[in-house]
Amino acid sequence: MPAIPTNPFQDQRPGTSGLRKKTREFQQPRYVENFVQSIFDVLEGDVREKTLVIGGDGRYYNRTAIQTIWRIAAGNGFGTILVARGCILSTPAMSAVIRKRSALGGLILSASHNPGGEDGDFGIKYNTHNGGPAPEAFTEKIYQRTLTIDRYLTVEHPDLDLDKEGAVTVGDSKIIIFDPLEDYTALMQSLFDFDALSEYLKTGFRMTFDAMHGSTGPYAHHIFERSLGAADSSIVMRGNPLEDFGGGHPDPNLVYAADFVAKLNTPDGPDFGAACDADGDRNMILGRNFFVSPGDSLAMIAEHVPDCVPGYRRGLMGVARSLPTSTAVDRVAAAAGIKCYETPTGWKYFGNLLDAGLCTLCGEESFGTGSSHMREKDGLWAALCWLSILAHTRKSVSDVAHDHWKKFGRSYFQRHDYEGLDSAAAAKMIEDLRAKLPSLRDQTLSGMLVAVADDYCYRDPVDQSDTENSGIRIVFTEGSRIVCRLSGTGTEGATLRLYLERYQKDLSDDDLGLALSPLSQVAHDLMEIKRRFGLDGPTLVT
Repeated sequence: MPAIPTNPFQDQRPGTSGLRKKTREFQQPRYVENFVQSIFDVLEGDVREKTLVIGGDGRYYNRTAIQTIWRIAAGNGFGTILVARGCILSTPAMSAVIRKRSALGGLILSASHNPGGEDGDFGIKYNTHNGGPAPEAFTEKIYQRTLTIDRYLTVEHPDLDLDKEGAVTVGDSKIIIFDPLEDYTALMQSLFDFDALSEYLKTGFRMTFDAMHGSTGPYAHHIFERSLGAADSSIVMRGNPLEDFGGGHPDPNLVYAADFVAKLNTPDGPDFGAACDADGDRNMILGRNFFVSPGDSLAMIAEHVPDCVPGYRRGLMGVARSLPTSTAVDRVAAAAGIKCYETPTGWKYFGNLLDAGLCTLCGEESFGTGSSHMREKDGLWAALCWLSILAHTRKSVSDVAHDHWKKFGRSYFQRHDYEGLDSAAAAKMIEDLRAKLPSLRDQTLSGMLVAVADDYCYRDPVDQSDTENSGIRIVFTEGSRIVCRLSGTGTEGATLRLYLERYQKDLSDDDLGLALSPLSQVAHDLMEIKRRFGLDGPTLVT
């Protein structure tokens, strides 16, 4: 196989979700080739009898990159190379395919919820044989290899027709263009009662699903309309994948999915709505005139799925949430007598717990929810969970939430994002706040007594590894919390994520912003956001 000489790039360190850059950076000659070859170079063992899966979220440059990648995979001698038909493979479907077909791993071409297009973002992430994101030790090996790489392997062959299922042999490799819907749909059918859901959709119940022109559109059409037989063919909004996501920001939140939210916030709107991001791992849940926060969604799924979803009738082994996620699920776990794990941000931490059988459900505040059925968060699965809850209880989304709050109390929760900050100034802000932490313990701030003030450190109960500096947290005695961290998923500047949570045992419908205002003011004062950045408020509130 031809070995093509190359020179290293110095900026190919993967983050928590693979390598993400501006699309134009990936379009540089040899940029994709170098990174993909570096992944293959650090894989252990012979790949000649191994299977590699390739797919993406449909964003600009996916097709060009996939034609390059399958050639490099063949040049490296993979026995079987599975390429998703149309290049469309959601992140949860990638996990399902890897696990179903016992693949060595898979390459997901996506920048998740980030914008697409030639002036947008692009990314490549490697998932391992368990279907989950590569662990940090592995991605560090990739990065070190990118710094020394001097050649990549490839094959000379015309472009494949990526829109037609079939197989071709190139060298010693068999390249198969496969149906990306089959394995994922079969997995959902093994978990949910499709007959019951189909009957419920015939009762006059109305729902809508917003794919935001990302990869979940084909899955939603296939599952809701064809498999479940939804009578309303307009159930799926923006269901056709587009390279620039229709010019939108494919992030399912109250701001970027405003037209979807508006559709639900009308007197005669649908009873239920769900939206997913570009690669299908994030979700937003709405009822008519009602928003379910991600932390509440995780807690309510945990409360109901053992009764509502056949795949979980045996009960839950445990639950897990990321540090910034609200503590709502903690109270459900306590009532059920099961363990609740608090992890750093990053799905790979959940993967260890899931592989060890320590938890069944997991979720994070950034609109990600999942379970032991795979090793990624799964937006369409979350929508099916909620549809099952509504079908079983015959309640509205609002009634399900209010009944939950009456039983467990309510966590008022918001995330405030401050985007595009100067990276050095943002790092200095976190450094200064970290230095203040020891003096905050036992202080009273805005009438609230500080119980814990630290930079969270996590010891993995499975492999006993330690993860330090996972997020600064200030916890008050009555259960309220402030958590802050710098995000690693953007491609420009730094993003400060500030998480505010106020717990109230007795149910009330206090205004969310008003309920969290004291915590917001405390955080602003401690971090000196106005002085450092001239900002009176966040860029985005979710």
